[in-house]
Amino acid sequence: LVGNTSIESVRGRGLLNAIIIDQPKGSYGDTGKAWDVCLRMKENGLLAKPTHGNIIRFAPPLTISEGEIDECLDIIEKSVIQVG
Repeated sequence: LVGNTSIESVRGRGLLNAIIIDQPKGSYGDTGKAWDVCLRMKENGLLAKPTHGNIIRFAPPLTISEGEIDECLDIIEKSVIQVG
């Protein structure tokens, strides 16, 4: 999705990861694209919150299964595509 969507980059280690959303400066908070992605993820069944404006952090429980991770990735992909 990096380069083909609004995801600028992905970073992290292990289960602690983040996506950086490419959005214009000044469009942070509840008016920014990262916020819109988080709202769409909520509608699709995954809770997340933007941090530092354009960063969305993920910190799943340590007991998450591989199937649940795959489901989360599908929701993230779907949500980012929906927002554009």
